[in-house]
Amino acid sequence: MTNPCQPPDPNWRVPKTQPPAGTCDCHVHIMGPFDRFALSEQRGYTPEECSIETYQEIMDILGIDRAVIVQGSAHGNDNRVTVDAVGKLGERGRGIVLVPPDISDTELEVFKSAGICGLRLSTISKAGYGTEHLTTMVKRAQELDWMVLLHFGNVDEIVGQMPLLENMPINFVIDHQGRPLGKQGTDCEGFQALLKLVRNSDNCWVKLSSWYRQSTAGPPYEDMRPFIEALVEARPDKLIWGSNWPHPNFIGKMPNDSDLLQQMIDWSGSIKVAEKILVNNPARLFGFVN
Repeated sequence: MTNPCQPPDPNWRVPKTQPPAGTCDCHVHIMGPFDRFALSEQRGYTPEECSIETYQEIMDILGIDRAVIVQGSAHGNDNRVTVDAVGKLGERGRGIVLVPPDISDTELEVFKSAGICGLRLSTISKAGYGTEHLTTMVKRAQELDWMVLLHFGNVDEIVGQMPLLENMPINFVIDHQGRPLGKQGTDCEGFQALLKLVRNSDNCWVKLSSWYRQSTAGPPYEDMRPFIEALVEARPDKLIWGSNWPHPNFIGKMPNDSDLLQQMIDWSGSIKVAEKILVNNPARLFGFVN
């Protein structure tokens, strides 16, 4: 039996700073409806239904124009929920799937024709596949001109992966700024490895998201600000942002999505840099037309 998730904060409102036109949320999970898309028996948590229609309401209120749907581990390898959501977003949407290493070429081509553009590997997901499959999955993704998303349990895991990551032949995204904890500080070995990687590799991208999970101090998560600012200083042209809505399996005070978007704008340091992170960089990475 898995623990039920708390629902996301429904208090949607316009951010204090109007997001620039073309803003893209690069990390959204869609959950259900469960009568159409069953939950995985291997899941590590049990979410509430959080539909693409509900998320589209959030997009309209917050001023988000585009979204990348990332297959949530609660649905395991049944990627129909993600394909369905991308289809409803149309040209405004892209998708990332969870698939086994031995998936057929035909299945991958079907995904590609449906707006899917990448694979996700996770070292902590109970229903996904880990970095032990990295070399195989990179080859599969390269054949499709796709990217790979890498979800680590903690930023220190990057240190052991550096030989592979420094020589990646395709675009890859480090999710959730590598998941450093606020108490680790920006001088920790893993985060310094991440900074080195993003500075020196044109194929490395970093997703700024879920800092509320990694904060030791709690709201308003100021202990995470130095990590974001260090990445902005290092490589603002390789950063993207994601809300992580509906914040599955989060224990603590549920963050507000408007506040998180506003925080990203504020921590960018300027509206010009914010526009890179929210609009221009995801447009280049995911193939949106500005």
